[in-house]
Amino acid sequence: MRGGCRLLLLLSAASLAGCVHFEARPLAPDLTLDRLEAKSLADPGLAKAAEPAHLVAAWPPDVWDLQALTVAALYFHPDLAVARASWGVARAGRVTAGERPNPAVTTGPGFNASTPPDTITPWILNLDLDFTIETAGKRGFRIAEATRLAESARYQVADAAWRVRAAVRQALVDLFAATEAATLLDRQRALQEANIALFQRQLDAGDISAFQMSQARLQLDAVRLAAADAVQQQQDARARLGTALGVPGSTLAETRFSFDVFRRAPVDPPDAAARRQALLNRADVLAALSEYEASQATLQLEIARQYPDLHLGPGYQMDQDSNKWSLLFPLSLPVFNRNQGRIAEAEARRVLAAAQVEAIQARALGAVDRALAAYRAALARVALADQLIAEMQRSVDTARQQLAAGDISQLDLGVVQLDLATRELVRLEADVQAQQTLGDIEDAMQRPADLPVNPLPGAPQ
Repeated sequence: MRGGCRLLLLLSAASLAGCVHFEARPLAPDLTLDRLEAKSLADPGLAKAAEPAHLVAAWPPDVWDLQALTVAALYFHPDLAVARASWGVARAGRVTAGERPNPAVTTGPGFNASTPPDTITPWILNLDLDFTIETAGKRGFRIAEATRLAESARYQVADAAWRVRAAVRQALVDLFAATEAATLLDRQRALQEANIALFQRQLDAGDISAFQMSQARLQLDAVRLAAADAVQQQQDARARLGTALGVPGSTLAETRFSFDVFRRAPVDPPDAAARRQALLNRADVLAALSEYEASQATLQLEIARQYPDLHLGPGYQMDQDSNKWSLLFPLSLPVFNRNQGRIAEAEARRVLAAAQVEAIQARALGAVDRALAAYRAALARVALADQLIAEMQRSVDTARQQLAAGDISQLDLGVVQLDLATRELVRLEADVQAQQTLGDIEDAMQRPADLPVNPLPGAPQ
């Protein structure tokens, strides 16, 4: 009796020795908000994270371009933290999948009421163990399923990284558009004010009517309103850029940005081979393919579950001072079902996963085709705007020569210069549209259009 109790205590102690203990980590909304508001591009952690990119010799840079801002967004943005945490959950799932079934122990006392208590003890101690031996490769299929799901989660990190980069680029394009528009409108306002002064002289001399003067002032008011709107758009774009980076927009008030990447655009869009390669390597496509492979492993697992596991059940019984040993082989009999329901579900999920892969590729292909058509149209508009500006520039040069010769007045030159400033605004709109459609091409391919590979950390090659 005492030997059996000792064995039971030893088994219990061994099972409790490696237990993990809970550690509370409460979240306080006010502290979380403080951490969010404390984020800044001057964060020392960001400087360390930027070292592998070799962007600039000294960090932080004086002027932030798209590449540096992308590095900052990948460091700060909470969506990346969520994606990485999901990947961590998936990796932990591989540990769970590889675990072997723990043995079960059954114990309990018995009492023989017909045994005279004065001769031997009437108590009976039962101790039975059950060791499960998995069959048909079930553990291997579980590990394969979890591994594929972890791969899918890893690709989803890359997909989230690209979406963050795309949001940064769009916000920077908007800031570029608003900044350039504000500069051009300020120049246009200065030209219009100079023209108003000349109009005033002509009005005083009786050379023009008050109506003409009123029309000129209305044009000046329209330019002033457009300039004020451009300044507002600058502030809004700066705030949205902060959101895209994952930092408060107020921290970007004094930050200088480089828009050089938006002052040029590839004349030749990616060819068919490049588009095909990009579509085959999109992060969401690879994630869906990994999920499809996981669904295949799931189906294999459910098919394997048709076959029962083996159980080894050694037992010990202390029966009224008599030691009795037994060896049982419990076996579940597949009589009422052979796991047909779960097999059918797994087969249906595999069909669904395959359809999702095709649907993602079809959407990406359609997005690329639409973006390419829009990009070509935008480039044509840019070329036309360049032609109109060149023609107007020649008109301005001619007007300057005529002014020097005394053939026209300063006001005539000012009117021509104002027309040139108006056409420069049209050119800016064409440039911005081209950059937006170029961004659509990049988003559809999940790859910068002018680079051979995707430079984002963690993205598939």
